[in-house]
Amino acid sequence: MASAFQERKLTGMFAAFDADGDGCLREEDFRALVARWSRLPGVGPGTELRARVEALLMGWWAALREAGDANGDGAVGMGELLSLVDRLPAMAADVTATAETIFDAVDANGDGRISPQEHRRLVETWNGRPVDTTGVFELLDLNGDGHLSREEFAVLWHQFWTSDDPSDPGNWLCGRFAA
Repeated sequence: MASAFQERKLTGMFAAFDADGDGCLREEDFRALVARWSRLPGVGPGTELRARVEALLMGWWAALREAGDANGDGAVGMGELLSLVDRLPAMAADVTATAETIFDAVDANGDGRISPQEHRRLVETWNGRPVDTTGVFELLDLNGDGHLSREEFAVLWHQFWTSDDPSDPGNWLCGRFAA
């Protein structure tokens, strides 16, 4: 069972996924998320990365429906999202594969590192709007070199989706959330 901390952390992600704001996630919300990600440099229509991002996001929609849409109505609420989150620690390979694709989509200049500006783009793409990320990147930069390596990002991504420890820096990967 997801903890109160995890629920608080993921409430913002749920709202970000819920493109039409109706309080439920549906396939159309995930298609809107794909469209947002497709606006990133390198993820445009017809690119290999666009195909990976779409397959990834729609695959997570399918997993979410399977885990949470018990009544088969095509809609998933926050509690149902948390039922999938409960399964993520046992899905480490899927979580890591997701981190790889998201890293590639956000690394706009292809230098193998995510800069503070690229991280802000990640947060704003998830949220679908400008977001204040002041001070967040510094919490994430585990070695203090001013960038997130692929390895750092994978650790942070896993922490964001699975951690119940408020001190884990990955909790801030997708931006601020209500304390």
